Amino acid sequence: MIITRSPLRISLGGGGTDLPSYYEEHSGFLVAAAIDKYVYITLHRTFVQELIVKYSKLERVKAVEEVEHPIIREALKLVGVDAPYLEISSLADIPAGTGLGSSGSFTTALLKALHAWKMNLVHPAQLAEQACDIEINRLGEPIGKQDQYIAAYGGITCFKFMPDGRVEAWPLKISEETLYNLEDNLLLFFTGYSRTAASILTEQKSKTLAADRSMVDNLHFVKDLGRQSQKALESGNLEEFGRLMDVHWQRKKERSGNMSNPQINEWYDRAMANGALGGKLIGAGGGGFLMFYAEDKAKLRRAMRESGLTEVRFRFDFEGTRVIIQN
Repeated sequence: MIITRSPLRISLGGGGTDLPSYYEEHSGFLVAAAIDKYVYITLHRTFVQELIVKYSKLERVKAVEEVEHPIIREALKLVGVDAPYLEISSLADIPAGTGLGSSGSFTTALLKALHAWKMNLVHPAQLAEQACDIEINRLGEPIGKQDQYIAAYGGITCFKFMPDGRVEAWPLKISEETLYNLEDNLLLFFTGYSRTAASILTEQKSKTLAADRSMVDNLHFVKDLGRQSQKALESGNLEEFGRLMDVHWQRKKERSGNMSNPQINEWYDRAMANGALGGKLIGAGGGGFLMFYAEDKAKLRRAMRESGLTEVRFRFDFEGTRVIIQN
């Protein structure tokens, strides 16, 4: 049996500049953090001559080409796992469609498990790039590279996305005191809305490819905010980081009319009036989790609880995608 896990993520600045439609022309930059909420993949050898795949559905097939789940099918092909007598199952701490990068985490965890099955050593960069190849190139999803890379690497990491497709990654140079304060003062609240990011990201992709001036200028601005966020975090200026989160959210809403809605805006405004220094909706938008930076955490928690939102507490993950059981 092999069990792998891959962390979910939060974006700390520059999100949206990791899409090929933007970075292939302008290069992208962002800061992301892996958190201790995970997607798990289990591989188990069976005594039945078939491939059993368990997720929200149950599949029993004789060949890889018959697998309906597109990511699982393409991952099996990429790694070269074609034998039956295998059961694959998945489990997640947080539901999909909530903006925490679950698809990228699922793909990296699956690939890590399949490589372990084949007894292959794989570097985080290779793992992330293979996951991107599956989701972006083979399946044509209108997504970026952030989720796969931060899931593979873990930690609080800076990424630069180059026009030629290369990705540079390095750890954020943050002090231990700042790290702990950031971890304590970032709060996540579930809005109750799950959504697919495809429609919002497709709109961003098409406008960027068409050189829509407002979209490209927006992404230029957000990329610069990512660099400013990096500087604020590395200098220990968390109040400035909180302020930049608010600026980021105001600009992010301009990218699509589906980015927010009146209820999300009401919750956000209430948070800002009750202890939050800044915040944003995590992921492409439209639902999922609201994240706030707040030094008066008790006041914010009370206001959000009275609004009916559920908090999900977290710590940062510094291990990335890894095998946790192999026997």
